[in-house]
Amino acid sequence: MNVYWISPARVERHQVEDLKSLLGREDGFVWVDLPECDEQASRVLSEIFGFHPLAVEDSRKQTHVPKVHVYADHLFVILHAPEPESAGHIHLLELKQFVGRRYLVTVHGPFDKDVPLDACLRETRTVLQRIEAGRYHPRLPAELSYAIVSALTRHTEALVSALASKVATLERQVVEGKINSSEQVLEAMFNLRHELLTVRTVAAHSREIYSRLATLAPRFIPIEERSFIEDIVDQFERIRSICNGEVEFLQGVIDFYQTRTITKLNFAIERLALITVLLLPVTAVASIYGMNIIVFEKSSIVQIGIVLVAMLIIVALIFRWAKRQGWW
Repeated sequence: MNVYWISPARVERHQVEDLKSLLGREDGFVWVDLPECDEQASRVLSEIFGFHPLAVEDSRKQTHVPKVHVYADHLFVILHAPEPESAGHIHLLELKQFVGRRYLVTVHGPFDKDVPLDACLRETRTVLQRIEAGRYHPRLPAELSYAIVSALTRHTEALVSALASKVATLERQVVEGKINSSEQVLEAMFNLRHELLTVRTVAAHSREIYSRLATLAPRFIPIEERSFIEDIVDQFERIRSICNGEVEFLQGVIDFYQTRTITKLNFAIERLALITVLLLPVTAVASIYGMNIIVFEKSSIVQIGIVLVAMLIIVALIFRWAKRQGWW
């Protein structure tokens, strides 16, 4: 559990025992960053901050859908950040925030064992480094929350940019025909589409959460904090719009590849069917006349010639008819 005192001049690190006295100070605000909500953290949230039991319970368990609850003196917000895996799966990292007038509490976890801890704490550590370096001076807990969520959206935008680069590479391979394995290319395209859809869903859900806050703003949120919410709505909307464009573009690449593959397959089937049709008369004539014309004792050269000429004429007529139909 990390406890910080954020003032316009500096940032101070404190112990859990200092929380009560820190909450009574007027020259800044408290930031508590919890990597995970264990038993000790639950007691702090319940006894020192007095948060609702349901909110504390949500902080302890994993959630799959973001949410927002408005209380008399604070907001409780749950967001998710997409974290890609090498196999194409995307994990959802949780960021839970209690945003009050005198404090900000951020909770991460519970963690997936496949996700490194550094990835789960990336946004809060990034903002803390900026504050400690003197490059950022938040005046309000809502402003600090805005900086953390903005760091989350920047990471999501970087992920979308990386996925867009993969889409462009696949599109170039498809257009140029430089494909060695159709199954691998299709699997790569469908994995990319799944990743983009996941990121788009996360961005859309987060946008709806902050859009709800923007709707409630006139009743619960001070005027100086509303601009933060409106900007976050715009950030998530932009990510969702970019994902929509990439999904549509990738779907067009998939349709183009599948259409070209099916067209080639249809051409091959037509050629094979035509060859079969050309050989059917030959097979029929040979089956009827073969045993009667060519024998061991005596063969009729004239009949053999007539039959061969008839076969060639039939094949030529069928081939000419196929050409007129556009099958060859």
